[in-house]
Amino acid sequence: MRKIIALSISIASLCWLAFTTTSANSNPKTVTFNKDIAPIFHAKCAECHRPGEAAPFSTLTFKDVRPWAKSIKEKVVNREMPPWHADPHTGQWANDRRLTDAEVKTISTWVDLGANEGNAKDLPPAPKFTAGWNIPTPDVVLPMEEEYTLAASGPDEYQYFEVATNFTEDKYIQMAEARPGNRKVVHHIIAFVVPPGQPSLKSVSKEMRAKAIEMSLMGSPFYRDGLLIRMKADTPIYDHAKDVPEKLRDVNSVDDFLTAYAPGHNPDIWEPGTAKKIPAGATLRLQVHYSKVAGSEQKDRSMIGLIFAKQKPQKVLATRAIANMFFKIPANAGQHKVTAEWTAWRDTTVYTLMPHMHYRGAAMEYVAHYPDGRKETLLNVPQYSFAWQAGYSFKTPKLLPKGTKVVVTGTFDNSAKNKFNPDPSKEVRYGEPTYDEMMIGFMDYASEWPALAKIDPKVFDDYVGRYQSGERFIEVKREGDKLMSVATDGKTKYELLPIGKDKFRLLDAEIEVTFIRNEQGEVIERLREADGGVARNKKVKDTATK
Repeated sequence: MRKIIALSISIASLCWLAFTTTSANSNPKTVTFNKDIAPIFHAKCAECHRPGEAAPFSTLTFKDVRPWAKSIKEKVVNREMPPWHADPHTGQWANDRRLTDAEVKTISTWVDLGANEGNAKDLPPAPKFTAGWNIPTPDVVLPMEEEYTLAASGPDEYQYFEVATNFTEDKYIQMAEARPGNRKVVHHIIAFVVPPGQPSLKSVSKEMRAKAIEMSLMGSPFYRDGLLIRMKADTPIYDHAKDVPEKLRDVNSVDDFLTAYAPGHNPDIWEPGTAKKIPAGATLRLQVHYSKVAGSEQKDRSMIGLIFAKQKPQKVLATRAIANMFFKIPANAGQHKVTAEWTAWRDTTVYTLMPHMHYRGAAMEYVAHYPDGRKETLLNVPQYSFAWQAGYSFKTPKLLPKGTKVVVTGTFDNSAKNKFNPDPSKEVRYGEPTYDEMMIGFMDYASEWPALAKIDPKVFDDYVGRYQSGERFIEVKREGDKLMSVATDGKTKYELLPIGKDKFRLLDAEIEVTFIRNEQGEVIERLREADGGVARNKKVKDTATK
């Protein structure tokens, strides 16, 4: 009797197993590459896994995928691929590349059943890409003007190259991609916008440039080590933002930041209605970090691809680096925390967050402390990867009211357990080389401004004149019905847009200007407010130019 009961239970178990298996997938043997797997790979993997990109194989065809089937299953099941390091329970992201549980199961089942190709008629069309780019065909490609030759050995190099845009009118950029010419040695590229009239690197020799850098660092916490800038070992240590002296805090604005390349970084694609601006006559300055890991002499000619906005955007984006440069990570420290903070100087909409650390970086978190006392985690990256420096774009941009403080916490692993650690026995400070460290929470944002005020242009005459700015002057001029702010060089100028009584904002810049009047109603001072603080410029008498 016991044997019969046991046999009945076994048969029932097998029937239940068969039922549940067929319920999850009515006919698992029909899971094929062409019908079931290719759509997933086309949507989530092909951006990197295609000819000419950094991934080791293409996912566009069965022939290319089949030899990697078991490895694909392992990486997918362990959630290592597609790479996405943000906590799935915090925030919703427009560029979330994670696979759903159902997609992971489908890929796993396909491999378990022999990774079959299936009917060729089931294969969907491959996604269309522009060869050599992760954005559509650029409207303009701006390469380094000359090929750079990198020596076979030696320390890392930070080199700077200038590329003329030759734009005869202001351009608003909807998409931008920094493209390494030689992935073997290019660690990162950062493209900055240099407005017309600014000094050019081409006007001085490399020797003079090096000397100028050394002179500029005199009296600062930094020193020049070959072609790299590093923190002096005896610089006072401030692991937490609240302890950093006021005079050292305003070192983080990078409003001239356009786009960047780093391992795993997405191209910059800004949502319609927002864009970045390159003024007419501007130059792009490329900071290229070269790492001599190839073991032989290498050549590079990196480039920037741009796609223009079809119309003038409603908002021009800026970039902020919420950073701490004054930390020290003790030797063999496993969980060393460093904080940085930034306070919104006016209502601010945040679009993208991007953590940046080096090999010892383990985790990073952005937390908003609102004026009403609430706290909200904006982004949590519990397993930071130096090899995948992704930017995280909010599905719905985040509005931070004026006075909101964003605290960024970076966690570093300087222990021997960190297999990427260059040397756990050393204390680590801030520096440009990857064997030093950085702690930066990048943020793309735009200030929220009131609607433009209607002002009789005749009132503009009250503001016209010259204002003292250190040893230089800012000149305010009227050009027809426009009020312009002109720098000493006479070339860098911005239109002042009225937003209230005696209040203006600079066109396409994160700056507010208020003109101060005396008791007689005469304008005597220019108050300039920006993300970095407040500056007062006294009006110089009898120098007005209309």
